[in-house]
Amino acid sequence: MGALLPLVLTNLRRHRLRSLVGAAGVAWAAAFMLTVLGLVLGAVTMFQRILAEETDLLVHERGVADLFFSSVRQDEVSGVAALPGVASASPILFGIVSAPDHPVVTCFGLLPGDARLDVSRWRGGKLADFTLGGRSVCLGRRAAEFLQAGVGGEVELGRERFKVAGILECRNGFEDGGVFFPLPLAQEFFHRDSVVSLVSVKLAAGASKDGVKQLVDKKFDRLIAMEPREFNNNYAQFRILRSLAWAVGLGAFVLGGLGVANTLLMSVFSRVREIAVLRVCGFSRPQVAALVMAESLILALSGFLAGSVLGVVLLRVLEKLPFLQGYVESDLPLGAVFGVGLVALATAVLGAAYPAWHASRIQPAAALRWD
Repeated sequence: MGALLPLVLTNLRRHRLRSLVGAAGVAWAAAFMLTVLGLVLGAVTMFQRILAEETDLLVHERGVADLFFSSVRQDEVSGVAALPGVASASPILFGIVSAPDHPVVTCFGLLPGDARLDVSRWRGGKLADFTLGGRSVCLGRRAAEFLQAGVGGEVELGRERFKVAGILECRNGFEDGGVFFPLPLAQEFFHRDSVVSLVSVKLAAGASKDGVKQLVDKKFDRLIAMEPREFNNNYAQFRILRSLAWAVGLGAFVLGGLGVANTLLMSVFSRVREIAVLRVCGFSRPQVAALVMAESLILALSGFLAGSVLGVVLLRVLEKLPFLQGYVESDLPLGAVFGVGLVALATAVLGAAYPAWHASRIQPAAALRWD
């Protein structure tokens, strides 16, 4: 490889524009894939943090594809709270509602003692204002901004108007852009009387998670208990979003790989006589193929590095946009970056396969007569 490297670099410099086009294709694919992964994984992470807030176990209806369709009855909530080893059981109702100029607003039906209210910073009103009586709601900070509502004012949700009792600054985007209903009011508003979406369970000191999970399975045929980590790995919506992100990114890399293949193939056709001279000078077919493959790897590596920088810059820009704050993670997991690097390597190998094979099949005698 050491002897081939000068030839590889010389050829890439001789065809600067062609090389830049090939590397740019990989760079764009890498930046696009990292950006999509950042958006999707950021949204998934935010939702996971909601579920994991001060939670040891999540109890929800068995077999549902989406938590918004899960139904846990009030008697089941009370039964879970009474299980040995359970310190507290906080019911949560998820809902989606429309507001003027905002077709999708996430809503949370909670009890006043929920940990989400305790850990949030109250920028207006106070926790005591979040009561089970009346028709008042609290808004996340971002929700208050885009709904243009303040403490003491009113906000229109669906076809009803509610008084704003408080504004909270939350630690993640879904909550900060959401509306917090007292649980009975949320059940009435969403027509889900006496049911909730899930129960967030906090265990007593020394209690066994597996033991409580077995008790839930034994006592409640309709319900299942999972640890937050276990739930994240098995929740269908999360799997779909992750798979979609990788599929879209791979599609971008297919286009980038075609660009690399076209660049190398054109390079081989323009260097037929040069390759013939190399063969006459003693280069074997594997060495000629390695020459083309090395060019592809350098194009892919340079494109991946440039695309990684561009992708991180794009994510940081998106992270600062007001309507996306809290939903975008600019700090990508190393596993995601490593995966994109492997895809770039595979793109380089596949894109160079035919050009390398074609170059290795060139016959010196015929090639020297190439016009």
